[in-house]
Amino acid sequence: MDLPALAPEDTLPDLDLPGLTSYAPANRVAPLTGVTTGELFLEARLTEDGAPVANGLLWRIFGTQTDPDGKLPLIATASGGGAQFALEPGSYLVHAAFGRASASARISIGEEARRQTMVLNAGGLKLDATLPDGSAVREAKLAFDIYDMGADGERDLILPEVPPGKTVRLPAGTYHVVSRYGDINATIRADLRVEPGKLTEAAIEHRAAQVTLNLVRSENGFPLADTAWSVIGVSGEVLAEHVGAYPTLILAAGEYTAIANHRDAIYQHTFDVVAGRDVTVRVMASEENAQ
Repeated sequence: MDLPALAPEDTLPDLDLPGLTSYAPANRVAPLTGVTTGELFLEARLTEDGAPVANGLLWRIFGTQTDPDGKLPLIATASGGGAQFALEPGSYLVHAAFGRASASARISIGEEARRQTMVLNAGGLKLDATLPDGSAVREAKLAFDIYDMGADGERDLILPEVPPGKTVRLPAGTYHVVSRYGDINATIRADLRVEPGKLTEAAIEHRAAQVTLNLVRSENGFPLADTAWSVIGVSGEVLAEHVGAYPTLILAAGEYTAIANHRDAIYQHTFDVVAGRDVTVRVMASEENAQ
């Protein structure tokens, strides 16, 4: 599988290597002139029998002796696909990162060239969402949170606010995904499996719609400005509050009550949200709706 290149905003995981909790910045990335070196050729694969990863890798080479501060020295770095380093004979720690997936190995360098293949046991996850009729959601209002499901049952947030359509690289395993459409109550959860060497694509169905609120004095009247809005759920909880003539929000399918406060007068109106059907709710500023 050839996953897309690593985007600059992709966050790399903290290094989790034996005896390594922090490391010193590299103070040189090439051997000293005149010193005998050995060539190290590195490549990474998603699976044992997969093709070499062509892009998106970050390589780090560490020395194995800690400095006076207890940190392992960072000797060299490279990014892209395969990498080549000229290193002085000795022992090194090699770390390969591919998105959130990584692998490490301790190696010894002599005067002979050495080749090292790192198996990442990783895949990709690409998320999207649809409405019940198959139509697309508003992508600008959609985001995903990805949680790692630990062996102890705890969920750790590892990638927040992932936009739809973006491929993220992950170690093979099961992940808990929270799909958020809007910022109120249109939330869907799912457990998804990432297989090594494969891209898992998932489209999560949201039963929700966009609602625009208007307070008007007549059927064809203009929405009244300076209106304070509250949207109440069926159990009486306040789900959202806005001020303005045209507040727009995403709500899960269900029944709601809109309360409009305009110049000390309060009006309310009960309405239904049907999945996939965007609607403008016009609340009449009338005695019938007054509280």
